[in-house]
Amino acid sequence: MEKRKFDLEDRLIDFAIRISEVAKSLPNTPLGKQINGQMVRSGTSPALNYGEAQSSESTKDFIHKIKIVLKELRETPVSLKIIIRKPLIYT
Repeated sequence: MEKRKFDLEDRLIDFAIRISEVAKSLPNTPLGKQINGQMVRSGTSPALNYGEAQSSESTKDFIHKIKIVLKELRETPVSLKIIIRKPLIYT
């Protein structure tokens, strides 16, 4: 089977890996730890939930699971904005 150029699962996995790299750079402060944990959860769960959606029991179940993926993807950039505005990572 030919690999698709823009495979969503692979893109979500790459996103999770990039988020984990940002998380490693956060300081060991109360805010750094809080953002780290929340961002890691919201940044990695889309790939995992997408995998779960692939074995949905119905179209309705698939739509529900994909909506969870979308919610988590919308949450992660808020964490990144907090990191930038605070700033928690110095370049």
